[in-house]
Amino acid sequence: MQKKIQSFWKEYAIGKQTQQQIANKNKVSRELINKHLQKREVQSNKNTNIPPQKIVLIVDTTYFEQFGLMVFRSSNLKESLLWYEVVHETNELYRKGIQKLLDDGWEILGIVADGKPGLGVLFPDIPFQKCQFHQCQTTTIYISKKPKLEAGKELRQIMLHLAHTDKASFEYWLNGWYEQWSEFLAEKTTNPITGRSYFTHKRLRQAYYSFQRNIDHLFTFQFHSQILEIPNTTNSLDGYFSHLKTKLAVHRGASKTTQVKLIAEIIFS
Repeated sequence: MQKKIQSFWKEYAIGKQTQQQIANKNKVSRELINKHLQKREVQSNKNTNIPPQKIVLIVDTTYFEQFGLMVFRSSNLKESLLWYEVVHETNELYRKGIQKLLDDGWEILGIVADGKPGLGVLFPDIPFQKCQFHQCQTTTIYISKKPKLEAGKELRQIMLHLAHTDKASFEYWLNGWYEQWSEFLAEKTTNPITGRSYFTHKRLRQAYYSFQRNIDHLFTFQFHSQILEIPNTTNSLDGYFSHLKTKLAVHRGASKTTQVKLIAEIIFS
């Protein structure tokens, strides 16, 4: 029976067959197939197919309708190594996962992430790369794709050079921008009713200070390229998330438990 259940799950998860298609193929009812599928235990959340070795680790979390999925993936091996079902992504869960890999014998030569505050200092001895794509997304949220202010337009032009320059050049442009617009950024507006004042160009300030906070982690990949290639974005993991969601979309309407089982079946295959 266990072999049959395993066979059904391979067709269901890897083969992207619906329960009805599996039932038709085996000339049984869909209800019976569902009953068998429910008996499948959740597979291990860590990859035991690959021996521990030197890796660059990409970490990120994506969300499904009912839960989140935190994944620890090797960029150089192009393999997922560990995953957690989560409610919210937290630095403590990232710390737990990274430490688990280290304890299991993996030698982590670099970590790439979207830059959740505090994540970059969890393991100070491991080079940390803030995803440049997510940095640009954050900046765009603050100033939009088509800024109306001249200062915003200039900052966006600097941002567009992020993936095509080095740290020294980027810092030079950013510092020059700040020198030109520092008084403008310091402008305040007073609420005539409450008398309280606030920065007039708050979102522009947020965009600039986001760069300043992350500048030391935005170009790590250039300084440590001699040990192992460190990507400057989490795009490969983002692409993998899209792949997972496409496979799960075949089983739209499946329960949370079934979706987690599907992920466990697919993620290390």
